[in-house]
Amino acid sequence: MEIEQTKKQDQSDEFVGEKFVHDSSLDYKGRTPLRASTGAWKASFFVIGNEFSERLSYYALAMTLMIYLTKVIHQDLKTAAKSVNYWMGVTTLMPLLGGFIADAYLGRFWTVLASSTIYLLGLSLLTMSRVIPSLKPCGSTGTCLEPRKIHEILFFLAIYLVAIGTGGHKPSLESFGGDQFDDDHPEERRKKMSFFNWWSSGLCAALLLSVTVIVYIQEHLSYAAGDITVTGSMAFTVVLFWIGRPFYRFREPTGSPLTPLLQVLVAAVAKRNLPYPSETDRLYEVSKSGKSQGRLLFHTNRFKFLDKASIIEEEGGENRNPWRLATVTKVEEMKLIINMIPIWLTTIQFNVCVAQTSTFFIKQSMTLNRKITHDFTIPPASMNALIAVGMIITVVIYDKALEPFLRKITGKERGIKISSNESGSECFSQF
Repeated sequence: MEIEQTKKQDQSDEFVGEKFVHDSSLDYKGRTPLRASTGAWKASFFVIGNEFSERLSYYALAMTLMIYLTKVIHQDLKTAAKSVNYWMGVTTLMPLLGGFIADAYLGRFWTVLASSTIYLLGLSLLTMSRVIPSLKPCGSTGTCLEPRKIHEILFFLAIYLVAIGTGGHKPSLESFGGDQFDDDHPEERRKKMSFFNWWSSGLCAALLLSVTVIVYIQEHLSYAAGDITVTGSMAFTVVLFWIGRPFYRFREPTGSPLTPLLQVLVAAVAKRNLPYPSETDRLYEVSKSGKSQGRLLFHTNRFKFLDKASIIEEEGGENRNPWRLATVTKVEEMKLIINMIPIWLTTIQFNVCVAQTSTFFIKQSMTLNRKITHDFTIPPASMNALIAVGMIITVVIYDKALEPFLRKITGKERGIKISSNESGSECFSQF
């Protein structure tokens, strides 16, 4: 009788565990989310749609910025290239600030929403500068040697608002999409891997559409028509993103991501003269039930000097100073950050080359014979469609054919290690 009751209790606990998501996430009412009605692909479509619209707007601006600066603003080639690189530099660095604000204060959802609003404001100002007669570069004449100062000011204000909006949008939305999948649930973990592949496909589709359809509209109709198109698209997906709230899983802000890293370093240096414990289970770690955010990480033997941050100096001193004692999980997170440094360094040269695609690559395309027929000429920015098509084909082949094939051979869930995947991609990019 007792055995049957125990079995029923275990089955009941298993049912509850399957019904609810227990990864510290919450639903939009602050409750433990139901697995069946929140997260996974139900929420991901709103997230990918928002990213698609943002990238559509971004690439439509970035790929034609060089042309606009030289043809309309009348900057020389050198000055225009500097202007583009300054803007792209701000766009690239702002996510550091946006990610910090999301993790420490607002949370990912509200950061995405706030940054999308700023982004939309920038697009609206950009549209106004090209639609309202008194704000146009040349007024009613259509051509001029010098653009109006008011247009130039409004134009640069608009594109830098877009850069600021990208700063909060870029680091938070992809992470928010990842939050919709439970890493401790086998099925959702597999879906999460597929999610990031389709995320890349959506990004590439946005690039392809922006450098073909949107650029064609700008080239053959007007810049204003292209701006109205992307601004309307962005406004529509921001509203959809808000409507999707009941389907999302939310994570509360965990504080500054830099503080735990500094605490590990300070604690490790302070206890540098202590001997290593004979057994790793004597290193400090909170219990799984006491871990309020995320998963616990297992101890590894890399960068052992950091392990000293987890050495317990005196038994019973449980009211611990975080600057004197760090958990194994925090130490392992620090090790992961250090492991990422070589990956970051190897991408610098690649991104230096990528930066040329929006400056001199575009300008050089203007000198080519781009006529397909007597009446149709490919816009210079549309040459980047080759990049988008290649990326889309590669992602689909990898997700649907190569990864399942490698999974059968290696027995690994991802087919091959992420580091091996990254190394292979870097090698191909060099060619």
